[in-house]
Amino acid sequence: MPSLNDVKLQIAGVGKTKQITKAMGMVASAKLRGAQTRIERFRPYADKFGEMLGELAARTEEAAHPLLQVHDQPKTAVIVLLTADRGLCGGFNVNLITAALSLAKEREAAGLAVRFVCVGRKGRDAVRKTSFEVAEAYGDVMGSFDFRLAARLGGKVAQLYESGEADEVHLVYSEFVSVARQVPTKMMLLPVTADKTEAEQSGPAAECLYEPEVGTLLAELLPRYVNVQIYRGLLDNSASENAARMASMDNATRNCDELTNSLTLLYNKTRQAAITNELIDIVGGANAQQSQ
Repeated sequence: MPSLNDVKLQIAGVGKTKQITKAMGMVASAKLRGAQTRIERFRPYADKFGEMLGELAARTEEAAHPLLQVHDQPKTAVIVLLTADRGLCGGFNVNLITAALSLAKEREAAGLAVRFVCVGRKGRDAVRKTSFEVAEAYGDVMGSFDFRLAARLGGKVAQLYESGEADEVHLVYSEFVSVARQVPTKMMLLPVTADKTEAEQSGPAAECLYEPEVGTLLAELLPRYVNVQIYRGLLDNSASENAARMASMDNATRNCDELTNSLTLLYNKTRQAAITNELIDIVGGANAQQSQ
């Protein structure tokens, strides 16, 4: 049985750990409120942008813009993987990395070479341990980012696609559904595709008139569409990361309480055992004196 001092030190250590986890949970909760507000405000814009562009692309030939063209005999797939820069957020990073590697193996089995563009240190470090190539990596950016990061990423993947260095571009991110639920999501970024059957069935009532002409619009909107979808992924990822970290720190804090109760019970048992031993020594000594 451990000594009283050992148990006291363990209780004190667990108490300090609880203070840290509680503080980290409060920080994550504060960051989550801001991140959740940002994604909830931006998501309707991204959805409407995609809907409008999908309708426009459905009524347009693929040759109207390079980002609409499906490459014959694809050879290379690029996966844009969004993860966190830090851990202590439960299975958040592991789930994203698992989804991305699963997609990579699927595309590799289809005969494509797979390259990664990693945003976040956790994803970058995980992919570097595999046989897949990391074409570009962005570390320590998830703590504070704006639309410029999305524009930089969008410009990079669009340039790769237009130059023929990439025949497919996929985005892997965590969609923020609620504080308790974050879903790893795989999205095809390029080529931009649309369901022409649905557009044809919608009929004249759903048809929109666009000015200027379609080619000019696509040249302006398609690169922006890629940027918007990446920025949405970044916002979703940020909210999901903070929600996962808050839940993880809450669980850790509860575990600290349970461990403290367990150690307190052990401390009381150890103290009672020490008192009992002292009483046995006293009674034994008294009996020895009486027998003399």
